[in-house]
Amino acid sequence: MFRRTAVVAGLAAVAIALSACAPSSNNEPSPSTTSAAATGSPVADGELVVGLVLEPDNLDIRHTSGAALEQILVDNIYQGLVTRDESNEIVPALATDYTVSPDGLTYTFTLQEGVVFHGGQPLTSADVVASYTAVQTDPTVIGNRDFANVASVTAPDAATVVITLTEPDINFLFTLTTPAGLVFSAGDTTDLKTAANGTGPFIFDSWKRKDSIKFTRNDAYWGDAASLAEVTFVYIPDFTAGVNAATTGDLDVLTAVDANLAVNFEGTDFIITEGKTTDKATLAFNNKKAPLDNIKVREALRMAINHEAVITAVGSGVEEFGPIPELDPGYEDLSDVVSYDPEGAKKLLEEAGVKDLELTLTIPSFYGTTVTKQLVSDFNAVGVTLKIENVEFPTWLNDVYTNHDYDLSFVLHVEPRDFSNWANPEYYFGYDNAKVQELYADALATTDADESDKLLAEAARLVSEDHAADWLYTGTTLTAHLPKVSGFPVNSVNSRINLADVAIIE
Repeated sequence: MFRRTAVVAGLAAVAIALSACAPSSNNEPSPSTTSAAATGSPVADGELVVGLVLEPDNLDIRHTSGAALEQILVDNIYQGLVTRDESNEIVPALATDYTVSPDGLTYTFTLQEGVVFHGGQPLTSADVVASYTAVQTDPTVIGNRDFANVASVTAPDAATVVITLTEPDINFLFTLTTPAGLVFSAGDTTDLKTAANGTGPFIFDSWKRKDSIKFTRNDAYWGDAASLAEVTFVYIPDFTAGVNAATTGDLDVLTAVDANLAVNFEGTDFIITEGKTTDKATLAFNNKKAPLDNIKVREALRMAINHEAVITAVGSGVEEFGPIPELDPGYEDLSDVVSYDPEGAKKLLEEAGVKDLELTLTIPSFYGTTVTKQLVSDFNAVGVTLKIENVEFPTWLNDVYTNHDYDLSFVLHVEPRDFSNWANPEYYFGYDNAKVQELYADALATTDADESDKLLAEAARLVSEDHAADWLYTGTTLTAHLPKVSGFPVNSVNSRINLADVAIIE
């Protein structure tokens, strides 16, 4: 049988944390919000085979960015002082606990006892100091810019780490949950491009290029040992081939299910879960280019878009009317800011003195035509001609991201907590609002999380009320798994898959 449970699941990310979107069918049962739990006893030495889309180029997560590495290595192989749970909340990892000084400048961490790297070296505070000093001082290390605010990293004793900032940053703990916060063995000579030496519940075993990567259980793990004895990640970039591999018995789990293909799981035992993400389907407006520098034109374009039809065409996702998704701090439902109103859009364009408007939408070619067809139709209904320019991703990076040479653009921004883009007038959006910049700076500087959320929400509302862009939807992820698989993550599977609590049930 095919079962689709009430859960919220993922699509594949590409460079600079921008993601390709897997389309889907709208004929499926409504998803639920929790995964179906397997019942029974865990198999002592369970083996799991997981189908993924993006294979990494190498394993060096210190010097190579991209979701393909973070998806499998973070939490499973490498760990930081803190990490994120499925709700995107920050929780301890290699640190048992931490304190933050009242002024928000000093973070003190106490390390877990008995932690040993896979290579046999005991973890001490010296490893943390060496790891974070490298991030702070070496521009080639991922996260170097995120550590620009770090004044010092010291170790008062073997079990304590103290990090001092030059100014308060309420996002700093979140930064430590990214690859920048991972801890490596000081002085280790492991070739991190082809091997790994972390502290996590799994050990890197082997890599068959263009095929699969295998992990085995770390029997010397400092925490609760993983139930799974072996995990194999099989890379299948073609969505149809992935479904075929699952339904013919080659996979226990398939991530990034193309929702248009989910119907193929009918009549099988697979359970489909749909998970939340921070993937923002962003229709960018070039705020510095006429006539898009006119707020009435931008608002008219937003009013012309039938968001429900876009989501139906894509087949998955939820409506989003602002720059902060539900999983991020500062989220607020901003559906009151704009609504689908073609006649109102026509009136605004007339008030703006714009007639026979022609615009070009520049979009990376891997997104296909689903979204653009809907936008062409919606804009045409209000008298706007939309030309579609499909380009290769390197061209998009050069023309749009770097040179800001565009009218409209569409990409899926998957990175969490990226509101800083709207407080940066030099970013490719070209959005410049001093009040938004002030609110964002205040949100970072406060040590009160509730106050920070309030400030972020206020700033996000201003961005939406300025109609600085349109957020077509927030992406969701679809994952198929057999009933024997228990505890497989649901949310943000496109960026992280923590397998510590996954088990095979008999």
